[in-house]
Amino acid sequence: MAFTRRGFVLTGLAGTAALTLPAAAQNTPMPEELREAIERQAFAPVLGNPKGNITLTEFFDYNCGFCKASYPALVAVIRDDPDLRVVYREWPIFGDDSLAAARVSLATLKQGKYAPFHAAMMASKQRAAEATALRAAEAAGLDMAKLKADMGSSEVQDHIDHSFALGDHMMLAGTPTWIAGHGGAFGQQTEAELKALIAQARAELL
Repeated sequence: MAFTRRGFVLTGLAGTAALTLPAAAQNTPMPEELREAIERQAFAPVLGNPKGNITLTEFFDYNCGFCKASYPALVAVIRDDPDLRVVYREWPIFGDDSLAAARVSLATLKQGKYAPFHAAMMASKQRAAEATALRAAEAAGLDMAKLKADMGSSEVQDHIDHSFALGDHMMLAGTPTWIAGHGGAFGQQTEAELKALIAQARAELL
């Protein structure tokens, strides 16, 4: 599936209804092609159980305070649900610092250390930028020369472009946006709210 950079056009999906996810969860049936685009991009961070029976996707930015505030709830949900697959969609909408941090973050995937890096970034009180992200990566034990080379890889750029294309196609309101099944939510979520969204998705799809 092809995407235009910053053009936000999902080839093959132009005829589908847009899925809008404002503050309240929506239940518009999602076309399977769109679900695949959200959940199954080859180069995307996956936590929880990679073979889980339901997928929760979070569109986030490292400079989003509500994303950081939701992180402990998400960690608890992953801990309590062995059949949950979580996809992180890096969507750096808060400017150049966020974009640089996302490039560092995605590059950690090539060394298999996304999870500790992500946890450190979510715990940080500093503004996410290239310098702070590189410090977190070094603390997580990454090969820094390889990391800096990988930041410019086509896979990293494709993930970011893919997220912007999806965000525009679905008219997403911002970060964090959560999608599971045919439902979604926008903004900070509690553990109970995330579990309810996941339970609803299982009822719809399984």
